[in-house]
Amino acid sequence: MSNSPAGTISQHTADVNGLSLSYLAAGLDNPGPLAICLHGFPDSAHTWRHLLPQLAAEGYRAVAPFLRGYAPTSVPTDGCFQTAASATDVIALREHLGGDERSVIIGHDWGAVITHIAAGHAPQLWDKVVTMAVPPGSAVGVAFLSNLQQIKRSWYMFFFQHPFADLVVGANDLAYIDMLWADWSPGYDATEDLALLKPSLRDPANLQAALGYYRATLGDGYKNPELQAMQDAGSNITPRPLLYLHGRTDGCMGVEVAEFAMAELPTTARAHIVDGAGHFLHLEKPAEVNRLILDFLRG
Repeated sequence: MSNSPAGTISQHTADVNGLSLSYLAAGLDNPGPLAICLHGFPDSAHTWRHLLPQLAAEGYRAVAPFLRGYAPTSVPTDGCFQTAASATDVIALREHLGGDERSVIIGHDWGAVITHIAAGHAPQLWDKVVTMAVPPGSAVGVAFLSNLQQIKRSWYMFFFQHPFADLVVGANDLAYIDMLWADWSPGYDATEDLALLKPSLRDPANLQAALGYYRATLGDGYKNPELQAMQDAGSNITPRPLLYLHGRTDGCMGVEVAEFAMAELPTTARAHIVDGAGHFLHLEKPAEVNRLILDFLRG
């Protein structure tokens, strides 16, 4: 595996956890700690192209894997897309790259869910934790039971349970995904982001994998019973220092859900609402979001 100088991003592959796992990296020659950044749906590791060089400039070995099933990472042969399985991938990648107790983990959307699981299951592995767009704790579960506006926003999750969704989402060069980005980050020009992420989902096998995360969460998708305890740990708020960020105009996860979560955060956690940003806040407001993250990591 060739290393890249700080400030530039290169692509690598690691054989971990039964996967050929591809990841983007910056600063691999740095002697500092590991920083793992996790993307969500519909997205890819390229979502971290603004943050990775900034982390590398701070001395981190910064990596962003393509989640299981998202090309060029392989599709798992067992068809397991529960988020705890992805958390085991992250922990295996950390070990493969020689991460130590200084390692940090950062996640957005599904990546936030996976981060909550990895940091709840094994908090000793992480020095600090950052999540965005999906709050920690009980807020999301409460919203699905009592917040009609959030249930309305999350209609797509229920639609994805139907096999017909594969055809709809895959039609017209994934135009459905364009619609989600427009709804979730109103007013943001996602042209560059869409061009970068669609190669990870164009193949029907990869798209089925991406939808498999929703089917394993809300439907009858395969779940490994041996991972249930780890899965349950995701509902805990990690005892490690935690920063949670949320966009004020998020059209996917309403800001009121984040505000509910903020009320139950422990003293080890802090939260910030980013004005003028929606669901993809780290892309809409990269300078502000990167500053918040780096200030937190420095502290």
